[in-house]
Amino acid sequence: MEQTNVDRALAELEEQHADDPERATVLRRTRAFKRSWLELGEALSEVRRGKSWEKWGYETFEAYAKAELKLRMDTVEKLTGSFMFLRKSAPEVLRRDPCENFVPSYQAIDFLRRAEERNEQSVSEGGDHTVSAETMSEVRKKVLDEGVPMATVARLYKDSLFPVSEADKKTKDKRDIKSAATKLRELLAETNAVPRRLASTVGQALDELLTELADKKAA
Repeated sequence: MEQTNVDRALAELEEQHADDPERATVLRRTRAFKRSWLELGEALSEVRRGKSWEKWGYETFEAYAKAELKLRMDTVEKLTGSFMFLRKSAPEVLRRDPCENFVPSYQAIDFLRRAEERNEQSVSEGGDHTVSAETMSEVRKKVLDEGVPMATVARLYKDSLFPVSEADKKTKDKRDIKSAATKLRELLAETNAVPRRLASTVGQALDELLTELADKKAA
């Protein structure tokens, strides 16, 4: 496999900091990210817990992850959150050899973690959207044991695990409609793909739609 610029930079940093085993280890595990996220999740969790980034000259953990590891913070949060979730709730997964046994993706574990946390909160608060123990058990089995892709699990259970209120759905729909209408209005003003008369007629309708959406927002 051809080495990418990011991988090349990480390899150079690993060699540069070879005299600091912990720092070099995190860099090496970042390069092996695609092979096994568990090692990187563990290393990042330890760096965060021990505040090792301070002795490496970084003001924050976030700055270290972004500048040195070239990782987005949302990815880092999912990696560390998923690893700590497994350590607490499914330690048997951590004992699997990723070269010989199925290991769920960190995205799938993050989905399961958020679902269980949301359901526990709903139970404690007496919420209306508490999911049954049977459903949670099904989701857990599909993610941890059966290796069902996260996209499939999300399609099957997202509506029940993360229900969206009517108000939130309406707000999202308005935002999406406004974005699409604005984009179409801009395209019609620039293109010769449709007759100008038709583009003008549609453009006027889109202006009316956008005005209506703006008035509703103001109200």
